[in-house]
Amino acid sequence: ILQGIGGSFLLANAAAIVTDAFPREQLGVAMGTNTMVAAVGLVIGPVLGGALVAINWPWVFWFNVPLALAGSAWAAVILHEVTGRDEVTTFDAAGTLTFLVGLTGLVLGISKGGISGWSSPLVIGGLIAAAVFLPAFVVIERHHKAPMLDLSIFSNRLFAAASGAAFINGLARFALMFVFVFYFQGVQGDSPILAGIKLAPLAIGMLFSSPLAGIWADRRGSRGMAIAGMLVTAGGLALMTTLGRGTSYWASGSFMFIVGIGSGMFNSPNTAAMMGSVGAHRRGIAAGARVLVQNTGAVISIAFVLAIVTSAVPKSVLLAVFSGLAKHISTSELDPFISNMHTALWCLAAVSFLGAFVAAARPSHAAGEAAVEAERAGAAR
Repeated sequence: ILQGIGGSFLLANAAAIVTDAFPREQLGVAMGTNTMVAAVGLVIGPVLGGALVAINWPWVFWFNVPLALAGSAWAAVILHEVTGRDEVTTFDAAGTLTFLVGLTGLVLGISKGGISGWSSPLVIGGLIAAAVFLPAFVVIERHHKAPMLDLSIFSNRLFAAASGAAFINGLARFALMFVFVFYFQGVQGDSPILAGIKLAPLAIGMLFSSPLAGIWADRRGSRGMAIAGMLVTAGGLALMTTLGRGTSYWASGSFMFIVGIGSGMFNSPNTAAMMGSVGAHRRGIAAGARVLVQNTGAVISIAFVLAIVTSAVPKSVLLAVFSGLAKHISTSELDPFISNMHTALWCLAAVSFLGAFVAAARPSHAAGEAAVEAERAGAAR
């Protein structure tokens, strides 16, 4: 929980800081570069994590401490406020609590349903909590003076469509690394270090495509590139449904690279569109909303995939897969898990395909520019 709070402080403000630092016509490149740097971390992280686990597992956590302290010191010296603070600073306790309880209930209900059964009291209670508290969250946000999530920013068509696409992207892609960790270690019997290395193509694809997609978005708009990115991701996810226990790495690595390319094509133009569609005084709110919708999609994605891959699979097999000990299990025993993994991947591919239509709902580049300028002129008046 503490790491999540600290991470949210960073992630929810990063896009706003980048937007403040660059003129609007360079925002795509800036966001692409930001995504590229994050992709470098995604390449290094699993490999380094696997090595640290092999040496002494607590160092997976200790390793981050000096980096976090150095980053905080650097930020204190270099970063500075540009747009000033909001006049209303009341904390939205009711909105925060209802969202926390509602989302926790939804994730708990979905993730436990495949393991404990959908008739489990805990599963039913979690889903009921989601059905009650999430609508209550929306009602509270509409009437609070300083809401946790300012719903009025979604009246902007460009921001609303880009937000919907970001949610779907999180839903379609974030469970993928979760799935492949278990595929490489549990199904194919790889060590943590090797599994970490094998995950690299996913981030390498993002590393290559993100800055190029940002340049394209600055020149031609985000709409076409965001649509293409979702379709490429859907194609890569569909190809992954051909993977089995004995599939060679060139196939899984290539398919992960394709998904990484698609993610990079989508992320930087879509983020630039969201952040460029609001005035300077609302960038913090917009950045927080972007992270909120994307991470909500990510959390639900993992819970949803977990429910699918664990459905009707013997618990002894699940324990072996999740512990990386399935090497000694026969292929016939693993078949239900692999079949469920394919089902989950087909679902993620369908979600990504749907995301292309949501991304297409945004206005064209010229129309989007006109709407943004009108909003800014209204704010200035």
